Amino acid sequence: MRTPLLISLLTLFCQLLVAQQLYFPPDHNQGEWETTPPEELDFRADRIQELYEFLDDNQTKSFMLLKDGKIVLEQYFGSYTADSLWVWNSAGKSLRATMFGQAVEEGWLTLDDTSSDYLGTGWSSLTPEQESAITVLNHLTMTTGMDDMIPDCI
Repeated sequence: MRTPLLISLLTLFCQLLVAQQLYFPPDHNQGEWETTPPEELDFRADRIQELYEFLDDNQTKSFMLLKDGKIVLEQYFGSYTADSLWVWNSAGKSLRATMFGQAVEEGWLTLDDTSSDYLGTGWSSLTPEQESAITVLNHLTMTTGMDDMIPDCI
């Protein structure tokens, strides 16, 4: 049962990535995000509660589904709220990879570009030669050779 639901969610997520109309949510505390009712997207409203129960049963803290930058579904579980702080850890890697994938597809960068092309020089405590050897792909695949257990001296 989990596999078909996850595949459906991933398929839906991929379809939602292709925005038809640009909308950028307001900065934090500068206004409310616009919403799109699920019914406008032909969602099966009778299944939304089942989705929330599945997420809650699997210890999800929060869930948000966006369409063209507008909130379609938003739910918080347990004691979590929209203002709760939570560590992303590896979840941020998926978002970063998606954003980089879109940037590559739109020609804004290539995976072989050096990170210094975008971050300038001196973005780490490495030597300029070491920095210039690190590519976008190295960051995405976590193969920069940098040790995040060593504090940065900058």
